[in-house]
Amino acid sequence: VNIATGLATLEPELEDVLRVLGAKRWDVLIKVGLPRSMPYFYGSLKVAITLAFVGTTVSEMTAANEGIGYLLISAGSSMQMGLAFAGLLVVGAMAMAMYELFSAIEKHTTAWAHRGSQNH
Repeated sequence: VNIATGLATLEPELEDVLRVLGAKRWDVLIKVGLPRSMPYFYGSLKVAITLAFVGTTVSEMTAANEGIGYLLISAGSSMQMGLAFAGLLVVGAMAMAMYELFSAIEKHTTAWAHRGSQNH
C-alpha cells in the first residue's frame, strides 16, 4: 500500500515531460516511480519488522516448544521473573537493532529523499 502511495505522488506533469522526451511508461516507472516510492517502502518495512518480532513472540507463546515466547511462558509459570524480563529485553533489543539496520539501509539508498542530509 505504501509503494502504491509513493507511486501516486508522481506529478502528472513530470510524467508528461518524460513521455515527451521519449520515455516509455516502463521507463517512467523504473527510473522515477520506484525510486520515488522507496522512502514509503522503507517506512512500512521499519514498522513491519518491529511488529514481526511481536507476532513471532506471541505465536511462540501459544504454539511452540522453543523460542523466546516459549521461554517467557515457562519462566513466568515457574516464577523466574528475571528470566522472563531478560526475554522481553532480548525481543526489544532485536526489534530495535533490525529497525536501526533498515534505517541505515534507507539512509544509504535514499539519502536524496531526506531533507537536510548532505553526504559529502
